[in-house]
Amino acid sequence: MVGPCESHDVVEPPAAPPEVAAAYAAFDDAPRDRLLALRARIFAAAAADPVIGPLTEALRWGEPAYLTEATKSGTTIRLGVPRSAPETAALYVNCRTSIIEGLRAQFPDCDAFDGNRAILLRPGAAQIDDVLHAAIARALRYHKPA
Repeated sequence: MVGPCESHDVVEPPAAPPEVAAAYAAFDDAPRDRLLALRARIFAAAAADPVIGPLTEALRWGEPAYLTEATKSGTTIRLGVPRSAPETAALYVNCRTSIIEGLRAQFPDCDAFDGNRAILLRPGAAQIDDVLHAAIARALRYHKPA
């Protein structure tokens, strides 16, 4: 069985709500492209796992956020750009979860973590696809682990 984030099928994400589309449009080109790629991964993971169910796409703190409101299977994923690094894209999770802590243990050589709440996608940094797949899957199933 293919797990969430491991689907090789291309999933076209739905059109973003107008306020979310406007938030993406406000980002600079480089981080926007990485953030939109993350958005597609998030929707692909949800489509590949019936436990996750449909996602709610909304703004939280003025940034695109992805919630599992229908199933309550996960915790919110938020996408944004850190104020201190405007060229960097970031995937944020609730800092009160154990998601980043678990990822640090699973990927000890990864230097993309920011505290206990974010994964940073710096320009020119090594690809961290495995870390991103694991982060998205853990967040979307945080309350209903596999």
